[in-house]
Amino acid sequence: MTDATAPITQDLMTIKRAPITGLPNLVGMTRLQLRDALIGAGTPEKQAKMRVGQVWSWIYNKGVYDFDAMTNLAKPFRTMLAEQFRVTLPEVVTKQVSTDGTRKYLLRIEGGHEVEAVYIPEKDRGTLCISSQVGCTLTCSFCHTGTQKLVRNLTPGEIIGQVLLCRDDLGEWEKGPDDKRLLSNIVLMGMGEPLYNFDAVRDAMKIAMDPEGVALSRRRITLSTSGVVPEIARTGDELGCMLAISFHATTDEVRNKLVPINKRWNIEALLQACRDYPRLSNSERITFEYVMLRDINDTDEDARRLVKLIEGIPAKINLIPFNPWPGAPYERSTRKRIEAFGDIVNAAGYASPVRRPRGEDIMAACGQLKSATERARKSRKQIAEEAGL
Repeated sequence: MTDATAPITQDLMTIKRAPITGLPNLVGMTRLQLRDALIGAGTPEKQAKMRVGQVWSWIYNKGVYDFDAMTNLAKPFRTMLAEQFRVTLPEVVTKQVSTDGTRKYLLRIEGGHEVEAVYIPEKDRGTLCISSQVGCTLTCSFCHTGTQKLVRNLTPGEIIGQVLLCRDDLGEWEKGPDDKRLLSNIVLMGMGEPLYNFDAVRDAMKIAMDPEGVALSRRRITLSTSGVVPEIARTGDELGCMLAISFHATTDEVRNKLVPINKRWNIEALLQACRDYPRLSNSERITFEYVMLRDINDTDEDARRLVKLIEGIPAKINLIPFNPWPGAPYERSTRKRIEAFGDIVNAAGYASPVRRPRGEDIMAACGQLKSATERARKSRKQIAEEAGL
């Protein structure tokens, strides 16, 4: 396995990309959609399953996007593909590398909009944090992305395209389900609320889990939601990935300000959906994410309420030191206060790791993502007023 800090083996800018045209993009199609598309383009039905497997392997297992390079396909078939389809990924606008090795990609998608994705290398894994929307509808007051208005949902191709781009950057292709790899985990914790774009997220992650493609286990994929209660059970049934809850408060009064979706589905409704989550067990625990905000949600009383609220739910609690951004109306809890909070949670029997901020020097840490050219520029006062502070 190549060390995560080793030089990039393939430069993103040198990889041949298909131009954006009106042709259908094969990236993001499900196997069934790809089969139907090939048949519609003239592929005999008896050959369709084989052709789907071949094209699928070239794109998702080998990382080849040029039809001419798909050498086990007959030349007439390759010509047909080039005439009727394209293989297009988001465009890399910039790539920033943090002093800790974190990589942040600013990506341009069709329509000229931009999103961000972040790769976080660790000793035993490499996690890619991907976006599901341009902007966000939720306006969580501690989150930089929440100050950018929702522009649109990403397509399945734009979601899985972030994964393919990162694998290009790492030079990591032709990996099987059991191979060690630099990109070992995906978290849907970037820009947007994944459960407000469920169908596209599901289709993209099904591609990521396909054993003949990216080949990641469902337990290597974590979807984070702020609490879209009706879609939580559907996530377990149709996707089966790990679940994380962007929780952040122990009373409805405080959570209404931090995570406004709580006004629609309150803490009680959210926690009931967690208790009902399919496959929930000690080996497949729900992660509760809790950003530590000084004098807002970080008291001993908050810690005690938190463990009482989640009692009976197989869970771990990620304590996230607040990552500041320009205009933020909050401050990070002190290290001493975070440790005291964690001690109470640990004493109740819950693992409560403190997430080490990564990529802060390039604004790539949790809650800091926001595309550069589509900022809804708000002052500190405006943000605080909207949060009811």
